[in-house]
Amino acid sequence: MIPSANTLLSLILITSTAVYASLVTRSTSKAALSFLTNPNGLGMRDIVDRDRTRAHAKKQLDQVGNHDTSFDIRNVIVGYTTQVGVGTPPTEYTLIVDTGSANIWIGANKSYVETSTSHDTGDAVSLRYGSGNFTGEEWTDTVTISPGLVIEQQSIGVANSSFGLNGLDGILGLGPVDLTNGTVSGVSTVPTVSNNLLSQEKISEEVLGVYFNPATNQNKSGELTFGGYDESAVISPVQYVPLTKTSPASRFWGFDQSISYGNETILPLTAGIVDTGSTFIMIASSAFQQYQNLTGGTLDSATGLLKITPDQYANLQPLTFNIGGVPFELSPNAQIWPRSLNTMFSGGVSGAIYLIVTNIGSLPGTGLDFIVGYTFLERFYCVLDATHGAVGFAKTQYTSSESN
Repeated sequence: MIPSANTLLSLILITSTAVYASLVTRSTSKAALSFLTNPNGLGMRDIVDRDRTRAHAKKQLDQVGNHDTSFDIRNVIVGYTTQVGVGTPPTEYTLIVDTGSANIWIGANKSYVETSTSHDTGDAVSLRYGSGNFTGEEWTDTVTISPGLVIEQQSIGVANSSFGLNGLDGILGLGPVDLTNGTVSGVSTVPTVSNNLLSQEKISEEVLGVYFNPATNQNKSGELTFGGYDESAVISPVQYVPLTKTSPASRFWGFDQSISYGNETILPLTAGIVDTGSTFIMIASSAFQQYQNLTGGTLDSATGLLKITPDQYANLQPLTFNIGGVPFELSPNAQIWPRSLNTMFSGGVSGAIYLIVTNIGSLPGTGLDFIVGYTFLERFYCVLDATHGAVGFAKTQYTSSESN
């Protein structure tokens, strides 16, 4: 169901920090949209391999140019899905929430239902991504994100053929508008959902708050907040840093940070991205090798993840992400895969301890040296701010959770 009106249209303040003081404090309307996370039954090794394929596709953006290029549109371990209405009256579609792409498209599983607000532009739409593809035709239609967020004449792709969604209906792309470049014939870019929410005055700032709960058996939900962030979900100030200027990370929700394990820096200040469509935390090969050496983990052939013993787990040190001069620590518990989920995926062994840091597959200096995915976002709230050109993070009640 589309969320009820009692979740909608409250007022918030976007607060600034001393480190990124150019953010302006002002009020803005916002609306929340719930989503669910569900295991898809793939093997752990498939998950690691597809995360890496997704990362490599992003790195190739500048090499292949803009034409027909997008990226893997699903998390390969859990699908972060939400219900979105299209048409008047709306037909509901189950869409994957993806900040690593920017188009909205439907029709992979449930056919597009034309209504009085449907308009066929006649333009072709084509997206390629790491483990699938989509081709179809562009339409404009009314899109209902929630009762308080109804977008008129939103560009949507309607699939003629697609691969890689496993029974879901399409994608809700929430990446920067430049990621639509070359995806629709005859135009350079098309307005995203967030662009149109702003231009149609449904929100007063182009800001997206992303909130995940830990992926335990009992709790698999999250929330998107358009036009701001959910102040009730954070327990610290939001730390903002400017979007990176380093390509190709600059094409996405990219920022600069360094990473340390214990007292040792394993990845000096460099560019990478935050991405809801990736499961693990991926770091450059040399940093991964150093992390492996320091933790004592051994690469498990069945899962593709580092595996540690209980004694090694007892000696794990914090993994710290230094963002804009503020440390964001992953505790030992936050560095391991939820043990309650081990047997839900082929290759996982009950009671085993797997680390959630993986190898991005290239040395530092590529312009995309890390990806922080779901396993980071379930510990820290994320704010994606196109209005001020910034990414922000804050602690939540789950930052120090021992649920894994």
